[in-house]
Amino acid sequence: MKYAARLANLSYRLRSASENQPPIGGAIKRGFDIAAAASGIVLLSPLFLMLAMLVKFSDGGRVFYGHSRIGRNGDIFHCLKFRTMVENGDQVLAAHFAGNPQSREEWLATRKLQNDPRVTRVGAVLRKLSLDELPQMFNILRGDMSIVGPRPVVKDELELYGPAADFYLKSRPGLTGLWQVSGRNDVSYGTRIAFDRHYVENWSFIFDLKIIAKTVPAVFSSRGSY
Repeated sequence: MKYAARLANLSYRLRSASENQPPIGGAIKRGFDIAAAASGIVLLSPLFLMLAMLVKFSDGGRVFYGHSRIGRNGDIFHCLKFRTMVENGDQVLAAHFAGNPQSREEWLATRKLQNDPRVTRVGAVLRKLSLDELPQMFNILRGDMSIVGPRPVVKDELELYGPAADFYLKSRPGLTGLWQVSGRNDVSYGTRIAFDRHYVENWSFIFDLKIIAKTVPAVFSSRGSY
């Protein structure tokens, strides 16, 4: 209840303060997002099809996975990905925590597991190259996300942001961002929060272009991706 009240309060304050103001970047950033996402979907359509077939034929499960995330002003949206985990992931994770308490501590600290038992073989490859996140281009077209911004978080994670949550909620979450090109999971969660705050406080279109330029080498280096 305390967390729900905090989140509601954050959302109310931001909605009140920015009711007549555009999100970070305004029309320039949004126009670039639409053009880039639409072009990416068209140009990468053969890759989308190939990846969809790999996921489907690997275990016969769903191709896409949509998870509830917190967006700008606290709005909840379904963040799309190619499915990289087994269908009964919750049960698998619970069983893993029961026999590996240290993994639970890792999860509580970072919301990530370096050796996640839920990830499929195909999913591990997709995650390594960040290909699982390509469907988020549809989220960008819908206005849920941006090409560049903080990584979308779940409700429990936003509580870890403390006062910095205000900055997260001012921007649309991004397909890529300062955290992704600065070590990803090799840095602490506190550092990730600091990156998100720095990005929002110092946004410029040139800053976005620099992050995009660093994204491709960061993806191919696979540093901090799991």
